[in-house]
Amino acid sequence: MSIVTPQVPGPGQESVWDYPRPPKLEQSNRLITVRFQGVLVAETRDAWRVLETSHPPTWYIPRDDVAANALRPSEARSTHCEWKGAATYWDVNGHDAVSEGAAWSYETPTEQFLPITGHLAFSPSRLECEVDGERATPQEGGFYEGWITSDVVGPFKGIPGSWGW
Repeated sequence: MSIVTPQVPGPGQESVWDYPRPPKLEQSNRLITVRFQGVLVAETRDAWRVLETSHPPTWYIPRDDVAANALRPSEARSTHCEWKGAATYWDVNGHDAVSEGAAWSYETPTEQFLPITGHLAFSPSRLECEVDGERATPQEGGFYEGWITSDVVGPFKGIPGSWGW
């Protein structure tokens, strides 16, 4: 296991190394937007973020704040989170394309995560995801889907050598 040296947060920043494990939920009124091919998929000021040690936040948007016809059930993948339970995946529709499995939800989450039942999380590696107008960068590694913005510092799980974190 490699030794991790957390970055020191500046004014207005958070370190993911101050986030807990197991993760916690935190409600937010920040403006969260998701687009695919320029089409608005979701927009809310009523999101939840999941905060877990070494991970940038993952944002969960109420289904009522997702555009009608933006999603369809996906067969793309299935995963199980040790904290939240079994994920349900969704394909995201654009103008003339579909991004398979680019969104997910927890329809029957564990007790701690009941507030995000049916809320949608979106992949910043395949969609245009923003927090207060700032485009989120995806985590490296292709598995985790946290949203990296300028107000969060790492290093972040997913970079080479982070498997054992």
